Amino acid sequence: MNKYELHPLCSLFPRMDGVEFDSLVADIKANGQREPIILHDGMILDGGNRYRACIEAGIEPETMKYGGGNIVAYVLSANLHRRHLSGLQAAAIVASCRDWSEVQSHGGKRKGNNKMDQEANLPLETVADRAKASGASIRTQATADRISKKNPALAVALGQGEVKPSDAVEQVTGKRPGSKPNKIKAAQPEPETEAYDPRDDQISDLAETATKLAEENEDLKARLAIEGSPVSDEEKTAAVDLIEELRKENTTLKAMVKALTASRDHFQAECAEHKSQIQRQRREIDKLKKAA
Repeated sequence: MNKYELHPLCSLFPRMDGVEFDSLVADIKANGQREPIILHDGMILDGGNRYRACIEAGIEPETMKYGGGNIVAYVLSANLHRRHLSGLQAAAIVASCRDWSEVQSHGGKRKGNNKMDQEANLPLETVADRAKASGASIRTQATADRISKKNPALAVALGQGEVKPSDAVEQVTGKRPGSKPNKIKAAQPEPETEAYDPRDDQISDLAETATKLAEENEDLKARLAIEGSPVSDEEKTAAVDLIEELRKENTTLKAMVKALTASRDHFQAECAEHKSQIQRQRREIDKLKKAA
């Protein structure tokens, strides 16, 4: 029986457990696997729960290679709205997908003039785009974006349902949602805390726009230098194309490293938690042995 790991995008979603997972196993045993498990680059892009259920049921999983296209749009469409997720949880998943979306769109550069093509290539470019994808309000999405930027591993844990939304917000903002201000301390100078402001995301978007404009400025400088060089027109065109290709590749690799780093941090934290659980269980076993 072939063994497959979850694709980082698939791992952003919570896993089934308890009665829900047992029901899926029972259904597969009784009726077989209804939908194939979708693979991409040898990993499970969609169908992680079905894969586990097939293994549990002792059935060889049926797989199918992904047909192509934007994997971020596919994963969100296949998983986001068919699960019971809170608004902030769904927003956190979309925020965690943002770097993968940049990889899919070659670093966020628009390629065509067709509006539909642009939306397909850049579904998560702005807060409004991400809110539309998650189904959350713009304010909720902005909060999730802030959590993802401050602590990518926390955003992943939030999306997976391992951290409560209120706990995640408190970790990042220092304030628990819905908590009332302390009237006694209100008269005293409060320590400086970074209060959440939805405009933070707008500022971040402007900073990203400035970065893109700076990149375009560098491209123009390179083109001017090439135009002024004593070489043939064919060599100039080849040099411009090479510079553009290298810039795109560099941007894509940066986004990919950022996305993989967030996944690595989450798995390292998960591994550390498992080790702690094992140590606690060993101590309990030692106590029971001594008591016996």
